[in-house]
Amino acid sequence: MYRLPHRARTALVHRLVELHRLRGRGEVLRGHHNINYVRRLGPLLALLLGAVPFTRYKYRVPLRTVEVVPRIWPREAEVLSVVCRHLREVPPCLADLGHGSVHRYRMGRTLGEGGSSEGVGEELMRSFASFFVRTARVPVAELPARPDDWPEDGDTQGFLSWLVRFTEERVHRPGRDRFGALFDAVGIPRDAMARFADAHRCRVSRPFRLLHTDVHRANVVVRGRRLAVIDWELAIFGDPLHDLATHLVRMAYDKQEQRRMTELWAEAMTEAGLAPLAAGLHEDLPAYLAFEHAQSVFPDVMRAAIDLPEDAGPEDFARAADRVRRATGRAREPLRLVDVPDRDQILDALRTWYDTAR
Repeated sequence: MYRLPHRARTALVHRLVELHRLRGRGEVLRGHHNINYVRRLGPLLALLLGAVPFTRYKYRVPLRTVEVVPRIWPREAEVLSVVCRHLREVPPCLADLGHGSVHRYRMGRTLGEGGSSEGVGEELMRSFASFFVRTARVPVAELPARPDDWPEDGDTQGFLSWLVRFTEERVHRPGRDRFGALFDAVGIPRDAMARFADAHRCRVSRPFRLLHTDVHRANVVVRGRRLAVIDWELAIFGDPLHDLATHLVRMAYDKQEQRRMTELWAEAMTEAGLAPLAAGLHEDLPAYLAFEHAQSVFPDVMRAAIDLPEDAGPEDFARAADRVRRATGRAREPLRLVDVPDRDQILDALRTWYDTAR
């Protein structure tokens, strides 16, 4: 049977999914990093992708936005080719088109559809603990190559320092070109990350593993009693406590839920024979929780400003001010912020930035 050359096949798939995007009916799901078009596979596209006709697929197109998170593997498809061999519930990438990719669509509802106030419950927490164990079991030898400057396996302090350096050199410092006056006005000093680094260290070595780093409600699809964690574009290789910390913060757990999820995570790792991954849990988890609050202040402030519409009114500014106030409130302790302005001062700062940006 004749097979199209790879380049011609990719070009044809790209043309077809673009036609579906423009003409087809389906959901459009917008995130911070991508816009996702959910469509149904026509017979020709299904044939090219080796999929079942008329089933749903997701066409992911990257958004041009400010860089706020590390990506050590530029192609999500490379990560998914490994992940899907070991976590069968994760939807595979059907085609990597360069600027965009086609993925099998996972049926179900996301936890985000219930809102951040919806309780998770013991059963789902146990499912999350199981997910983290299975992710930790993905063979390290199968993962794509890491950057040349990546910390050595087990160098947890080197890993935390790399994250701090990325935040300073790739997020905070470049962000000051456009948002410097706003950062100053809302109380973020130029030496914010240096203050964090002086006060927080990892003290215990742990083996490195594959990390998702973005397990939050919008990235969790539930069907019946099973969950699937989607969107692996921000996956990295490092300290498992970092994955736990980002999950605890981004799920918007309350204090009791955070404690219970941490207990279940540690129990699951130990029962799976992965106790070294939980070594020094109580000593080092606070450093990663603090880092999550510290680093998020930059994207939260920038996104609050960027998301102001061209005809922004009082309600738009009020929502933006609330976002900034929450972010600076969480970052107050880890970044040792001293002069954190009140809500009215934040409103004035946003209006000044908005008028200048226009």
